[in-house]
Amino acid sequence: MNKSVLGDLDTFPKLLAHNAQRFADAPAYRVKEFGIWQSWTWAEAYADMRATALGLLELGLEKGDHVAIIGTNRPELYIAMTAISAAGGVPVPIYQDGVAEEIAYVLDHCSAKLVVCDDQEQVDKVLEVREKLPDLRQIVYRDPRGLRKYDHETLHGLEALITRGKALEASLGAAMDADIATRGIDDTCVMLYTSGTTGRPKGVVLSNRNILVTAKNSCEFDGLRQTDSVIAYLPMAWVGDFIFSMGQSQWTGFCVCCPESEHTMQTDLREVGPSYFFAPPRFFEGLLTNVMIRMEDASKIKQKLFHKYMALAKTVGPKMLDGKPVSLGEKIQYAIGNALVYGPLKNTLGMSKVRIGYTAGEAIGPEIFDFYRSLGINLKQLYGQTEASVYITQQPDGQVRADTVGVPSPDVEIRIGDSGEVFYRSPGTFVEYYKNPESTASTKDPEGWVATGDAGFIEKESGHLRIIDRAKDVGKMADGSLFAPKYVENKLKFFPNILEAVVFGNDRDNCTAFLNIDLGSVGNWAERNNIAYGSYQELAQHPQVLATLQAHVEEVNRSVAQDEMLSGCQIHRFLILHKQLDADDGELTRTQKVRRRIVEERYADLITALYDGSDGVFADTEVTYEDGRKGRVSGQLEIRDAATVAVKAHSVAAE
Repeated sequence: MNKSVLGDLDTFPKLLAHNAQRFADAPAYRVKEFGIWQSWTWAEAYADMRATALGLLELGLEKGDHVAIIGTNRPELYIAMTAISAAGGVPVPIYQDGVAEEIAYVLDHCSAKLVVCDDQEQVDKVLEVREKLPDLRQIVYRDPRGLRKYDHETLHGLEALITRGKALEASLGAAMDADIATRGIDDTCVMLYTSGTTGRPKGVVLSNRNILVTAKNSCEFDGLRQTDSVIAYLPMAWVGDFIFSMGQSQWTGFCVCCPESEHTMQTDLREVGPSYFFAPPRFFEGLLTNVMIRMEDASKIKQKLFHKYMALAKTVGPKMLDGKPVSLGEKIQYAIGNALVYGPLKNTLGMSKVRIGYTAGEAIGPEIFDFYRSLGINLKQLYGQTEASVYITQQPDGQVRADTVGVPSPDVEIRIGDSGEVFYRSPGTFVEYYKNPESTASTKDPEGWVATGDAGFIEKESGHLRIIDRAKDVGKMADGSLFAPKYVENKLKFFPNILEAVVFGNDRDNCTAFLNIDLGSVGNWAERNNIAYGSYQELAQHPQVLATLQAHVEEVNRSVAQDEMLSGCQIHRFLILHKQLDADDGELTRTQKVRRRIVEERYADLITALYDGSDGVFADTEVTYEDGRKGRVSGQLEIRDAATVAVKAHSVAAE
C-alpha cells in the first residue's frame, strides 16, 4: 500500500484543509446544548483547528508530545485532536468515565505533556493525581463552569486558547503549514488504549496509513457519502468512535452529531435521524426491551396489530433488504404494516433514516438482529479490534446473517491458526504497543500477521468468518469435551431479563454460571405485578425472578444440547449475583467486557459454593460508588439447579 492510495490527503490536518475548501459551508459537526442544536461548518472547523493548534504551540507543545483528551463527545474535542496533529503532537483519548487512578496510569504511561479536559469533573480527576505526573505541564478545559476559583497558572480555557491562536496566525501560521507539509502517511496519527480485559491497558500506536486507508476502504465498502450523518455518543477513547467520527467523517465529509448528554441520547437520536449508525448489541437489546415493555402496557388493539405485522415483517422484511423476490401481496401487506407499525416504531427508535447500521463487540441474539432487519433497518455485523483500526470483517449487503461476522474487509487477509485462533493482516494493522516491544512481538509477527486472541473458522461455501469464543477462554471439560463460555453466555444474554452472564467449567465435570438481572426489564415486570422491592439485591433474589431465570437457563441448555461439540457446556447450577458487575469495581472493562479472571478471583467463594452442592451462599463485596467512595454490599444468595438434556457421550479428546 503506497501513498498514491491517499494522494496528498495523508494526514488529518491536510484532509481538514481540503474539506474546508470542497465542503466549506456544509455542516461538519453539530451539538445540542441547552436544548438547541449548534453547528460548525467545515470552514469554521478548520479555522478553529488552526487557532487551537497555534495556541497549543504557544503553550509549549513540541513535536512528538502526547496530548490526552478526556471528555464526552464534543465538536471542540474532535477539532482539538486534529489540532494536536497539526501542532506536531499525538492525541491520546482517554475514557471519560475512568476513575482518577485509571486516568493517572494512562497519563503516566504515555508521558502526556498536556491534557485537554471537557469540564470540571475531568479537571478534578487530573488535579487529584497531578503529583504522580512529572511530565504533565498544562491543562486545557472546554467548559469553564465551576473552575473560576481554581489556580490558573497551568489551567487554560479552550475559548481563550483559540482567541490567542487566531492572533498568532500571522506570525506562526506559515511555519506551522510548512511543518504540516513534512508529515505523511507513516507518521503517528493517534494512540488508543485497549480496554484491558486481562491486565493493564496497552497503548496502541496507529499511523495515518492505518486510520485513513481503513477509513477510505470502509467508506467505499458501504458507499458512505458526504450527505450521510452519524451520532457520536460512544467513548472518544474507543477505536470505533475514532474511525467513525474522525476517519470516515473527514474522508467523506459527512456530519458528526453530538448529543447533549448520555441521558438525552435517545431523544437526540430521534431528532438527528442519522443515516449511519453503530451501537453495541447491548444498546439494541435495551431498545427492544423497552419496545416490548411498552407493548405490554398498550391496548389490546395495538398489541394485536403489532404482533400481526411483526410476524409478517419477520419473513418479508429481510428479503426486501437483501433484494430477494417478494410477492405483490406481501409488498402491499408490508406497506400497510409500515404505515401502521414499522414507520412509527422506527421513528420512535430514531432510526427512520438509517441506511447502514452496524453492531459489534459481542454476539447479538438472532431474534434481536432479525427484529431490526425486519423493520427495514439495514443492520449488519462487523468484527474488529483496536489493533486493526477496527475493521477485520464486514457483512456485504445481501449477505447479512446473524451467525457470522462477514467476509474480510477490503485489503484484509485472514487465516486460521492450527489452534483455531484467527489471524489477520491489513493496512490497518497497528504499528506497535507503546513502550511494550514484548507484547508487540507476541501479537504481531515479522510478516505482519496479528493474533486476535479469538477462536473461529471460515465457512467454505460462503467465505464468512464465524467466531466461537476468546481463544484463551476456550478450554476442555473434565471429560475432554469442548468448553466455550462465551458461546453460552451470549445465548443467556439474548433474554431481556439477563444483563450479564459469566460461565465457569474449565477442567470441571459440569458448567455453572453467575447471572445479573436487567434492572429495567425485571423492575418493570415487578411494577406491573405489584411486587415491591427495596434494592437490586432484593429483586434479584425474589422467588419468581429466580424461577424465571431458571426457565431461561434451561431453555439455553436445550439449545446448547443440540450442538454436538458444545453439548457439555450446559449450565447445571447458577446464582444471581447480589450486585451488577461494574467497571468501577474492575469487573468489567470500560467497553463493558467481563474481566473473567478478576471475577473468578473476587468471587472464588461463590464459585466454590456452586460446585460443592450448597443451596445458598452469603456474599459480602466491596463496591465503588460513582463519586469514588467505597462501600459494601452483602446478602444471602440462593443457588438453583437447572435441568439439563442428556446427550450421547462425546469427547473431543477422543476425536
